[in-house]
Amino acid sequence: MSNIEISEVSSRQERNAFIEFPWRIYINDPAWVPPLIIERKAFLDRKRHPFYRHGDAALFLARKNREIVGRIMASDDPNYNALHQSNVGRFGLFECIDNRDVAAALFERAENWLRERGRTEIMGPIDYSTNYVCALLIDGFQFPPTILTAHNPPYYKDLIESCGFTKAKDWYAWWFSDPEKAAARLRPLGERFRKRLAVTIRAGNLKNIREESRRLRQIYNQAWKNNWGFVPFTESEIEFMTHELSQLIIPDFTLIAEVGDEPAGFILCVPDINVALSHINGRLTTFGFPIGLLKLLYYKSRIRTARLIALGVIEKYRRAGIAEILVLRIVEDAMIKHGFTGELSLTLEDNFMINRFLEAIGARRYKTYRIFKRTLN
Repeated sequence: MSNIEISEVSSRQERNAFIEFPWRIYINDPAWVPPLIIERKAFLDRKRHPFYRHGDAALFLARKNREIVGRIMASDDPNYNALHQSNVGRFGLFECIDNRDVAAALFERAENWLRERGRTEIMGPIDYSTNYVCALLIDGFQFPPTILTAHNPPYYKDLIESCGFTKAKDWYAWWFSDPEKAAARLRPLGERFRKRLAVTIRAGNLKNIREESRRLRQIYNQAWKNNWGFVPFTESEIEFMTHELSQLIIPDFTLIAEVGDEPAGFILCVPDINVALSHINGRLTTFGFPIGLLKLLYYKSRIRTARLIALGVIEKYRRAGIAEILVLRIVEDAMIKHGFTGELSLTLEDNFMINRFLEAIGARRYKTYRIFKRTLN
């Protein structure tokens, strides 16, 4: 490992190199979707990203014979540790050539950064928190990643485990290949539950998206509070996320359930912009011309796949059929009416209620992701 150098990113040039390194890793991977470089810059901007208002992170590059061969982010989220009474740091944005020594050097540097902050455990891949992209793909490599989900080479699992990491939790992604079949199974359930509870389902109000995002945050933070890995969205984080997704949100795809005047649940589904991003290689302009932007707009209008990002119902209404009614509406309005198919993700491996429900309505589990952990000695 003597010829492996690990350095912290401290300049714009190094940050750009950090962002662009994955192009080397995935050059022969037809399933990879190049990220939008301008979005990656915003995500890593300490002045713009709201995570840095309460947390901290550092980026590291690995070089071998002066050539970049890997990267990693270490992050520290005091909000998570305060909520869970834990002492955990994270690693994320991990990319590495198939070389155990390089991987070990990257993890050692990230772990030292966390030790300096008093952390005694490391967990990941998690980009800042589980509210962002997280987990390592361990099954389903042949399928392209949908919006805000991870993709990586199969050898990453062996690299991470060879450095002493063990499984913390698995997550699943589900594919709706037959919306008509799902709707047929959901309609009797929906009718039965509607007779039990007067619930109103309405589309998201995009004219007042800021207020609507606060309502979604309120439901999310209540509905997910007992989930493994949960950390509440701060107000600034939900505003940042809303801004990022605002050009994709469609009213029929974002539904809020209310009982009287009380928000009871929501479902958020967005067209899979990765379908369009796969055609522009991360850039909106080429030699000053907006070629990528024009391609993005062209392919965006032709997207017919979506990702169901979030489905949440507050605890006291969890057995009232609100989740079933919300999914039925999405299947009927987004998938059947607009001709979409798509993915629901991610669900925890031990969320037996939602996983059995998805199997029962004909969804197919087609990807598995894993978060790893390791004690810091």
